[in-house]
Amino acid sequence: MSETPVVSIKNLSKIFNPGQASQTVALQEVNLDVFPGEFVSLIGPTGCGKSTLLRLVGDLLEPTSGALFVNGKTAVQARLEQDYGIVFQSPVLYDWRTVLENVQLPLELRKVSKKERQERAKEMLALVELAGFAGHYPWQLSGGMQQRVAIARALVTKPKLLLMDEPFGALDEMTRERMNLELRKIWQQTQSTIIFVTHSVTEAVFLSNRVAVMSARPGRIVKIIEIDLPPRRDNNTRNDPRFFELVRAGRDELRDA
Repeated sequence: MSETPVVSIKNLSKIFNPGQASQTVALQEVNLDVFPGEFVSLIGPTGCGKSTLLRLVGDLLEPTSGALFVNGKTAVQARLEQDYGIVFQSPVLYDWRTVLENVQLPLELRKVSKKERQERAKEMLALVELAGFAGHYPWQLSGGMQQRVAIARALVTKPKLLLMDEPFGALDEMTRERMNLELRKIWQQTQSTIIFVTHSVTEAVFLSNRVAVMSARPGRIVKIIEIDLPPRRDNNTRNDPRFFELVRAGRDELRDA
């Protein structure tokens, strides 16, 4: 691709507790470019460093060596300028704030006017099909609805990049499949760039343009699988022979990782 990557990772390594008896090499010389508008999933064995890599991109951890740029900036600068949103496995919502107030929070921290932040929060709730729940509290919502609130909050600042760390891992299978459909729709409407961590090969194939397969620790990217399914995906996509072929290819790569 000739475009400038949204995320550029070069020979990135992460060692926890270096020089100590408990030293752990989590990631070793990881290389990955993610381009504007892409949906890239990270899969790999448990403990391979998928979440660690995502946290390095989000400047929640510091790399031991290598280079990492987000929108042409260091991860630190990108975080300070709030260039990305993050969604974790747990929605991390405040129970004493309404849904609308939870979604508004990033705009409050940016000192955006009350009128503008309410308008933008309502726009995002409509996007995730929760417009009728603005006055509810998180504890009144299902797990899937809470995750949609978390996604709306991450998108309210209109970031160019969305980092998602197993956001649907705690949901039942049927809810998870519905959330996959919702996320594809949201991604296509917002044209954000998404990096998505998952343990599920089927989820990665359904959602992504590309799937990056990571090795067992120390984690490296050993294979990039191009997902050539049609852009418009629905429940019928999961019955497409090509879908099964790509899932099989992902599982084969994981077995060899």
